Amino acid sequence: MTGCSLKFFSRSDHDTIRLGNMLGALLRPGDMIALAGEPGAGKTWFTKGVALGVEIPPAVVVTSPSFSLINEYEGRCVLYHMDVYRLDTVEEFFESGLEEYFFLDAVVVMEWANRWPEVLPGNSVIVEISIQAERSRAITVSGRGERAGGIVAMLKQKLGEEKEWG
Repeated sequence: MTGCSLKFFSRSDHDTIRLGNMLGALLRPGDMIALAGEPGAGKTWFTKGVALGVEIPPAVVVTSPSFSLINEYEGRCVLYHMDVYRLDTVEEFFESGLEEYFFLDAVVVMEWANRWPEVLPGNSVIVEISIQAERSRAITVSGRGERAGGIVAMLKQKLGEEKEWG
């Protein structure tokens, strides 16, 4: 682990999508984004941004796969968006075969990844979103592993170059 992390304060859904977009632009097949946050925190909004960053057309509707467990989107690379909220145990996670997606030539975004951090690949970008007020969120991004730490460092640099938000 490189120890690189950043904390960002989002004032709107637009800010959350924009940060996800910036992160998504840095991703390549094999990268894993592990999302954590209470219901309504903005995990799916963030994923919409990641989808834009991997060049999924803006007209494509990105929704939470709460009932299907996984959605697939095509952009400059494949994006698998999974939601493990409905699974009760880590055994159910493995029985569903979802861990196989971690090893495909694609970007994977997993909502509720904090439920079983032990299933995450060693190289994961961890995104924790917490509700601060009705429209504002605190978003902490950290890297677990060399590649993930490098992604976070590049995101931190891009954020430092940004002049305006909102």
